[in-house]
Amino acid sequence: MRKFTDRADAGRQLASRMGFLRGQDAVVLGLPRGGVPVAFEVATALGAPLDVLLVRKLGVPFHPELAFGAIGDGGVRVISDDVVRAARLSDKQMAAVETKERAELQRRSERFRGHHRPISLKGRTAVIVDDGIATGATAQAACQVARAEGASRVVLAIPIAATDAVTQLAGYTDEVVCLETPVPYFAVGQGYRNFAQTSDDEVVALLNRARGDLRAAIRAGSDDPPLRDEEIEVNTGAVSVAGHLFIPEHSKGVVVFAHGSGSSRHSPRNRYVAEVLNHAGFGTVLFDLLTPDEERIRANVFDIGLLARRLVDVTEWLAGQPDTASLPVGYFGASTGAGAALAAAAHPGVKVAAVVSRGGRPDLAGESLRDVHAPTLLIVGGRDETVLKFNRQAQAAIPAECEVAIVPGATHVFQEPGTLEQVAVLARDWFLDHLAQPGH
Repeated sequence: MRKFTDRADAGRQLASRMGFLRGQDAVVLGLPRGGVPVAFEVATALGAPLDVLLVRKLGVPFHPELAFGAIGDGGVRVISDDVVRAARLSDKQMAAVETKERAELQRRSERFRGHHRPISLKGRTAVIVDDGIATGATAQAACQVARAEGASRVVLAIPIAATDAVTQLAGYTDEVVCLETPVPYFAVGQGYRNFAQTSDDEVVALLNRARGDLRAAIRAGSDDPPLRDEEIEVNTGAVSVAGHLFIPEHSKGVVVFAHGSGSSRHSPRNRYVAEVLNHAGFGTVLFDLLTPDEERIRANVFDIGLLARRLVDVTEWLAGQPDTASLPVGYFGASTGAGAALAAAAHPGVKVAAVVSRGGRPDLAGESLRDVHAPTLLIVGGRDETVLKFNRQAQAAIPAECEVAIVPGATHVFQEPGTLEQVAVLARDWFLDHLAQPGH
C-alpha cells in the first residue's frame, strides 16, 4: 500500500476531506517536522493561518521509537503508565530523556518561530496535523496543549494511522479526520512512496511561505508586482504537465527546476531554493516532470531521456512567452532530476546559461555530459560519499566550467540544520555569476 506520493500529496488529499472547516476561524497546526508539509497544504486549501505545535515524544532509552510519553508547550506532560511498567523505566531514566527533549523543544521554538509569536488559539478551532500516527502519544499531548492554550474546538487530521490509535485519540478531540487505517499496520511510512525525513530548513521555509515573508521581501522597496505569479500547463508530446511560474519585475533570468524521484513541483526543498532565487531577482519554474498516470510506472521516474525532453519542452515554452523570451535560462536539478537537467542542457535545441545540481546523479546523463557547455555547479553533502564519487566523475567529463561544492555534514537530502540554506546560497551565487543579465 502506497496511497500517498509524498507529504504534500497527503496534505492535498487530506484537505479534500476538510471543507467543513472553511470559515470556522481555524488555525492549522503542524507537528514538526513531518507534519508541517502536510499541514501547509491543508492550511492553503482552507485559507487558514499555519503555525507549529511543539510537542516532543519521550522515547524508551533502549528503544527510542517506542514512546513512554510526550511533552509540549506550556508544561504539558503525558505519560503511558503501561509502557513505563513494561519497560521497567526508573524515574532517573525518564528524567534524563525528558531533560533532553525539553532542550530540543526550546531549540525548535527558536528555530521555527524566530521572532514570530505563536498564533493565538483562544476561542478558535485548532486543526492539528501530522503525517501519520503510530502510538498516538505525541498527538495526545498536542491535543492537550491546544486545549490548554484556549482552543474552543480541536480537530486532529492525519493521512494514516493505526485503528486503535484513532479510537484512543477520539477521546481527546472533537473530531478526527483520518484517510487510511490499514490492517496490518506497521509504520507511518508504509502509506508513502517518498517518506524522506523533513528537515528544519523545510519547516522554516513552509512557515515563511505561509506567512508570505519571502514574497513580501521580494517586493520590499518596490511598488511593482511580479510580472507573472501563476499556475501553468505546458504541452509536451501527447500530454501536458502542471507547474508554477514566478517572474519578478526586472528579472535577471529564469531557473527551471527538475525534481528528484518520488517528488513533485511541490517539493519543499526546491520551493525553498526557488524563493531564495526569487528574492535575488530570478524567475523560477517548478513543474511536474510526469503526469499522475505516468508516475505510477516506476520506470518513468528513471527515464532520463523522457525527463530531459520535458525540460527541453518547458524551456522552449518559455522562449515563446513575451515575459520570458529574452531571459537567460538556468537549470536546477535535484537527485535524478540533476541527470535530466544535464542531459537537457546538452540538447542542441536549447540554450542554457548555467546549471546547478543538488545531491544529484549527473552520471545518469551518460554520454550527454560531454556536450554540456553551460557552467555547472555540483552541490553534494559531505556525508553523501557514493553520490560525491559520481559527481567527481561527472566533473571530469563535463567540458564546461564545472565545480563541486561540498556542504560539510550534509547527507543526501540536506536534512541537517542549516544545510539547505547553504545549498540555496550556493545556487543563488552561481546563478548571479553565470546567469544574471548584464546590468541587472
